[in-house]
Amino acid sequence: MKIVFMGTPDFAVASLNALLEAGFDLVGVITAPDKPAGRGQKINESAVKQFAVEKGLKILQPVKLKDPEFIQELRSLNADLQVVVAFRMLPEIVWNMPVKGTINLHGSLLPQYRGAAPINWAIINGEKESGVSTFFLKQEIDTGDILFAEKVNIEGKDTAADLHDKLMIVGAKLLVKTVKAIELNDYKEIPQDINKGETLKSAPKIFREDCQINWNQPAMTIYNHIRGLSPYPAAFCLFQEKTLKIFQVEVNYSKHTLETGSFQTDHKTTLQFACADGFISVLELQLEGKKKMKIDEFLRGIRLQ
Repeated sequence: MKIVFMGTPDFAVASLNALLEAGFDLVGVITAPDKPAGRGQKINESAVKQFAVEKGLKILQPVKLKDPEFIQELRSLNADLQVVVAFRMLPEIVWNMPVKGTINLHGSLLPQYRGAAPINWAIINGEKESGVSTFFLKQEIDTGDILFAEKVNIEGKDTAADLHDKLMIVGAKLLVKTVKAIELNDYKEIPQDINKGETLKSAPKIFREDCQINWNQPAMTIYNHIRGLSPYPAAFCLFQEKTLKIFQVEVNYSKHTLETGSFQTDHKTTLQFACADGFISVLELQLEGKKKMKIDEFLRGIRLQ
């Protein structure tokens, strides 16, 4: 069975590697075009491209997925199955091309958390579990019939990075299981039914305005918000007229009469912001123009009023 793999970030590399180690015939890898990044505008290659180059795989990097030249080259690979992990939306002419269809690995237990950022939103919303799902692509995003799914627990201190790494490993194994089942034609398709009374939670792309901390909220809501955006894109607040990114915190439920958003510090090891029902104690942060620091290092290098 000939397979074309489509993906871009680190999350997808684990799946691509698992398919190779399982002995599948990867006839092509589709990934994002190279683009300049950083101050020096150095050309940046996707994690999937770097891995594919290392493994000697054929690579295609279309700017537009409907480009006739790309479509012709993709068709010439004569893939039986296409596998998508953390890639962009595909036009029907692409996902409907292989005889066995196109499958996607998604970082949630569908139908919950359809969308671009399921890992972040699961933690932001305080979920206790998440998971991965494989399904056949169809027209509407993340709505295809489920093939397989596996749950993963979310611990109380897990950040988006922690959940990302858990799902990356579990997802790679589940993807291999799925591809083997398709090769043997031994699988069932389960429609994404929404139970009566069930609230469907979405996972839209995260923008800057989603990252700003609202100190008027309860401490646990803020705590989940911060860890759900850590380390990237990172929750932030305005602090002495600069952007302060916050990556790691603890909750302190001490009562206070301070204005929410104001802070207390001992100038040594403690910096805590007042919120609706206590304080958020900062453990790791990054002030605009500075490097990421632990709180003691930060307080040694700054004078706070």
